Amino acid sequence: MAIRILLSRKLGELRWTQADLARKTGIRPTTINEMYHELCERVNLDYLDLICEALGCDLSEILVREPNTFSTELNPSTKGRR
Repeated sequence: MAIRILLSRKLGELRWTQADLARKTGIRPTTINEMYHELCERVNLDYLDLICEALGCDLSEILVREPNTFSTELNPSTKGRR
């Protein structure tokens, strides 16, 4: 499973910069940048709430789950699960 952060697309649609979002939310610019470039491994739920509020969007517009492109047979820990 791959979770994607679509913050760059949403900011582009609204013609906002990362700095605009940082100012509106109070989230550090470096944190916004990591989310923008999908470099973070963890995301603070409060930050997601602040971002959705500032952008006037739903969580599903900035976070998506994409199925893995490889077979589950490659991962022995998933054997027998459905």
